[in-house]
Amino acid sequence: VPNWCWHEYGMRVGFWRFMEVLEKRNVKVTFAVNGSALDVYPEACNAAYKAGWEFMGHGFVQKPLHKVDDEEKSIRETVEAIRSMTGKPPRGWESPGIAETDNTLDFLAAAGIEYVADWVLDDQPVALKTKSGPIVSVPYTVEINDVVMTAIQNHRSDEIFLRGRDHFDRLYQEGSEIPRVMAKTIHPYLTGAPHRIKSLEALYAHILSHEGVVVATGGKIVDFFQKSPAGSSL
Repeated sequence: VPNWCWHEYGMRVGFWRFMEVLEKRNVKVTFAVNGSALDVYPEACNAAYKAGWEFMGHGFVQKPLHKVDDEEKSIRETVEAIRSMTGKPPRGWESPGIAETDNTLDFLAAAGIEYVADWVLDDQPVALKTKSGPIVSVPYTVEINDVVMTAIQNHRSDEIFLRGRDHFDRLYQEGSEIPRVMAKTIHPYLTGAPHRIKSLEALYAHILSHEGVVVATGGKIVDFFQKSPAGSSL
């Protein structure tokens, strides 16, 4: 019961704190969502849609793809669930637990997915090969990720600000020569808690105080990449 309620609190309360923080700053985010959550949490999902968030497939249920009975079906059902609600299929995908099988990228590309957030290997987009053509790896993170920082490493409530600030400052410095992407991963049951939400606000205040920063969804990052010389040559 406590573990279920921890996550339920996120969708009942923490999610709406996220919504307030983001709307105040006119920030549009990428919303990694289970296909089944569209029916279970329609109020939150509708609010995300109305706010202009980009929906990204996150499995039909929160279970690693190597543990679902039919991986290809799970992907297909997730794509269809998002299409039914938003009117268009998701462009991106993040596997639950960022766990893939040997077939995941091929299944995703065949389903029309353009980018994936599982490959935490660079601060820039990277083109990956599949049987259906290239798929873009958009930078994701296990560093600026509240599951890792809070639930696993058990850091203080302000760790997302402290680590996020230092992470951003280095990428901003390097970005003077070539663009860098800073990924930030938050979950409503963690960073949406009362004692952590101010640290998210402080991190956004720091980031948005710098000139030349673009806050972009995964799809926008892919668009930038594909229009760049590096993107067109891969």
